[in-house]
Amino acid sequence: HSHARAVVASMTSAVREGHRLDEVKLLQWMQRENLASAADSLQVRQFTAGQSNPTYLLSLSSGASVVLRKKPFGPLLPKAHAIDREFRLLTAFQSVAFPAPKPVRYCKDASVIGTEFYLMEFVNGRIFRDPTLPELQPAERAAVYDAAMDVLARLHTLDWRALGLSDLSAPGSYSEKQVAVWKKQYDRASQIAPAIADMDQLAQWLQQHIPREEARCITHGDFRLDNIVFHPTEAKVLALLDWELAALGHPISDVAYHCMVYHIPPASALGVKDSGAGGVMGCDNEGIPSQDDLVAAYAQRRGLALPIPHWTFFSALSFFRLAAIAQGVYARALQGNASSTSGKLFSKVAQYISHVGLTIAQSDSEGSDSAPKAEANSASGGSKQSGPAAGGAPSLFQVSDRLKTLKARLEEFMEKDVIPAEKVYWDFVNSAADRWASVPPIMEDLKRKAKALGLFNLFLPSESGLTQVEYAMLAECMGASPLGPEACNCNAPDTGNMEILHMYGTEKQKAKWLEPLLKGEIRSCFCMTEPGVASSDATNMACTATREGDSYVINGRKWWSTGAGHPHCALAVVMARSPDSARAKHEQHTVILVPFNAKGVRRVRPLAVFGFDDAPSGHLELEFDNVRVPAENVLLGEGRGFEVAQGRLGPGRLHHCMRLIGMSERALSLMCRRAATRVAFDRPLVRMGTVVADVAWARIGIDQARLLILQAAQCIDTQGAKAARTLVSQAKVATPQMAERVIDRAIQVH
Repeated sequence: HSHARAVVASMTSAVREGHRLDEVKLLQWMQRENLASAADSLQVRQFTAGQSNPTYLLSLSSGASVVLRKKPFGPLLPKAHAIDREFRLLTAFQSVAFPAPKPVRYCKDASVIGTEFYLMEFVNGRIFRDPTLPELQPAERAAVYDAAMDVLARLHTLDWRALGLSDLSAPGSYSEKQVAVWKKQYDRASQIAPAIADMDQLAQWLQQHIPREEARCITHGDFRLDNIVFHPTEAKVLALLDWELAALGHPISDVAYHCMVYHIPPASALGVKDSGAGGVMGCDNEGIPSQDDLVAAYAQRRGLALPIPHWTFFSALSFFRLAAIAQGVYARALQGNASSTSGKLFSKVAQYISHVGLTIAQSDSEGSDSAPKAEANSASGGSKQSGPAAGGAPSLFQVSDRLKTLKARLEEFMEKDVIPAEKVYWDFVNSAADRWASVPPIMEDLKRKAKALGLFNLFLPSESGLTQVEYAMLAECMGASPLGPEACNCNAPDTGNMEILHMYGTEKQKAKWLEPLLKGEIRSCFCMTEPGVASSDATNMACTATREGDSYVINGRKWWSTGAGHPHCALAVVMARSPDSARAKHEQHTVILVPFNAKGVRRVRPLAVFGFDDAPSGHLELEFDNVRVPAENVLLGEGRGFEVAQGRLGPGRLHHCMRLIGMSERALSLMCRRAATRVAFDRPLVRMGTVVADVAWARIGIDQARLLILQAAQCIDTQGAKAARTLVSQAKVATPQMAERVIDRAIQVH
């Protein structure tokens, strides 16, 4: 509640002169609509941001809050401020759980407050007015931009026909209509505000370069970071706001509009601080992706090929549209009915961005219109960039500049720190009196270095801002050493456990278990496989979790629980049966969080593979004997164990495959080195046909498995883990078999 009050205070002010509402009539209307009680009083505050439709926070004395959005007072441009379209879209989105505020009521009766208006829920969260994100850490910045692209890709994949929005826009060319509409809006505004010379030239260029091909989807029309409500602490989109300009249009129009920030300096440099009109050009805040990276992230989610067709047109159109909007804001400010106090500053904004748009258009000298040609400083380093396809011929999987930097840093860390530490680590373990009692100190040293280098928790998109494809390439680097994943806090089973806590955990569960896991302070295990039953089919499980009052009592045995022997293992994530004849067979399993020090949890024995027990982490058999834990420790809910397990196993299985690629590459490298130096029958092994064939087959097998893994990872990124199940299954079978063959060949050569 204190956070909500702080958000309200920072985002609202007293209602400005010229924007006051008849609060008595408004409260009476709310009472008639059963939105307020007879005993309620009403407090009205105005949101300080936004230059279009005035927006207010209505707080009732009973504690309820809603948001009111209305048309501006005074004369308006025709078809502008279509709040009825906004309400219609918000209503449609509720049926598909798209992140948008829940609509409450629409009022057509202008006598209530002077214009039509609607009410919607107040979404409590963060809105970032400054796209440079100065208040965030680098990883958080990357995650915020990535989350924005994720919600935009989701919007563009919605079935507008099924949502009943086929008439959202009139038939015909979206691009042609956009140029005409914004030219008309600009011309009308320029009857009040001074005309801008660059706008006429830009309009002419756009009319000559309208794309012939037209994709069609729901477009937002004003997609920017400051129209998104993020979770108070996570890079998670709670709601996309301001749907006034939504239409059935070309998806790249939204992407190009969002990318305008790369061509505009920060608001302070424009002299319009706190207006929301600034960009990131010339900003050196680490973590903000380049334009190329951002567009590639969108294209990957949509399965689009790069370069993006007609990019220059939609980029220039974005600036033309924004300049027309800015001119309209300035015109309303001159008339005295702008929604924000900064309206008069927009004369300067309109002039600047129209010039940028014309520069972008004119820079497309060849008329190819397939990628951005205008130069803009990278947000991360000030280097010039050209567009989504910069860097050479298109590849199957795009490699962003940020990924290249991270990969180079990780490779150096592995080569200089991790691999040299292997002997020290194993010497400590093998010489210890109790190999299960302590962790080699060098591991903690490696963790500290990884944290300092920004190489911690790369597996979790909300922490790293990476896609599964990007993480696959980094996991390969870590997998070159058994110590690499743990050093970077990307080791199994902790990664899978952190993922399900992140996806399904309550705030209390996250605070108790996820936070220390992300910090690398504790370890965990996952308990699913059982002795005595064919538990590869989890419906055969014998271990039970039975509800008794406010607790669950767990009884049974698990084995091959990786990490359970680790001295820092504090949590067992247990999957058990909760028998209920009223539920379906796959709705009788529950995943529950069990503290490792709970009474009745017993380490039975470590299990060995070819004589290796992998101390100090190990793979243990565990007994749960009347272990009692609070009911609040259940993940997601009783009977939803399969849902949790599948959410964990998809990415988790791929992570194992990713790491195996790294180990296979190291084995191949060692094999080649040995073949070049070992002599048999008076010649180096590398000159023997069978050895050359072994090397060739190893190379082929590694590359095949890598492509299969990346394909599965891309499917998770673009379609979700459920859609990727078959590909993940193929990868988890093919990759270990490949690794076994490669390592066996390497042993034979040695």
